[in-house]
Amino acid sequence: MGSKNKLKRFKENETFNNVIQPTREEMVEHKFPYKGKWNKDFFKNNNPLVLELGCGKGEYSVGLAKKYPNKNFIGIDIKGARFWRGAKTAIEENIPNVGFLRTQIELIEYAFDVNEVDEIWITFPDPQIKYKRTKHRMTNKAFLKRYKTILKPDGVVNLKTDSEFMHGYTLGLLHGAGHEVLYANHDVYKLGGSPEEVTEIQTFYESQYLEQDKAITYIRFKINNV
Repeated sequence: MGSKNKLKRFKENETFNNVIQPTREEMVEHKFPYKGKWNKDFFKNNNPLVLELGCGKGEYSVGLAKKYPNKNFIGIDIKGARFWRGAKTAIEENIPNVGFLRTQIELIEYAFDVNEVDEIWITFPDPQIKYKRTKHRMTNKAFLKRYKTILKPDGVVNLKTDSEFMHGYTLGLLHGAGHEVLYANHDVYKLGGSPEEVTEIQTFYESQYLEQDKAITYIRFKINNV
């Protein structure tokens, strides 16, 4: 993407009422106004709150919002020029139950209060295969601890990935730490049983993976004490 195009998207994001772009200072200094108040002040209802972490272009957040109008969805990514597409689609198609937050996933506890979130989706994260990148894997112990803090006691996490490594790493970590694996499938399109939203909603890159005959995997789990 050209720099002019990026700048144009950044500018347009600033005009979207479904995009929130706090500064890092605002977050870490506890000045972020929506923490604990997303439903009251942003969505203005009491529907369940669902996050997509590392939402990219926002296709999954928008797809879920269309499928579940009685839930609220927030796509989170640090790259605003990417989720510009999802935010714009939501405005063009008048989808009021989805918003986008530009921040780092590491700051998620500054953006959401304890027990504020009902469900988390992690879709096609970078598997960070090199050992020295373990700390950046979005299902490592430190990230699970963050998710546990903001999730309601019965909250669940969904991981959908094309990476066999990420699938195996996460399953091993979950079983080893005594977390509750509710469902796991190592090839959702060839093996039945996955929830509808796993196979009905596809991202642009997912469709490319399928053309390459790559297996798409899925895990649904609960985080116990970490």
